[in-house]
Order: sequence, then structure tokens, then C-alpha cells
Amino acid sequence: MEKIKFTLDMQESATRESVEFYVLEQTKLGGNQYLLVTDVQEGDGEALILKEISGQGSKELVYKIVDDDTEMSAVAAVFENLLEDVELT
Repeated sequence: MEKIKFTLDMQESATRESVEFYVLEQTKLGGNQYLLVTDVQEGDGEALILKEISGQGSKELVYKIVDDDTEMSAVAAVFENLLEDVELT
């Protein structure tokens, strides 16, 4: 499983923090790129759906956590179909 390091911009304190996630799957929906990531390599862990928001030609990829309920449901359904043994709640 691929592991990716993300740098978080902490706007409140103007600092940057790094965190690593394992990529379970990726998909494209409605012209947007999404990643399903988790904090553990095996077993039950916290999962997040990240949406790429970086512009074309950007030197680095920028992702944000999907928090819109409608978008989350649609993307989660796609990931559940791609990963038949995974249920996202």
C-alpha cells in the first residue's frame, strides 16, 4: 500500500505539520480527483476522503477533506464499489 506524506497548513498558528496516510484507492468523479486514505496499514482505522483542489499547472498537489454530505455520499459509494470488502460509515 502506498504511503503519502501530507503537509498541513495550520492557519490558526501559522505553522506547518506533516502527517502520513496510506492510500487505499483513488478515483475521478465529475472531473475531480479523490483519494481514500487511512491512518493505519491494516485493520480498522480512521479513513478520510480527500479532494484535489490544486489548479492546473500547479507545482504541488493540494487536497482538502471532503466535508459536504452530498459529495461525501457520492464519492463514498464509488469507493465502496471499487473496494468490495470496505464499508464506509
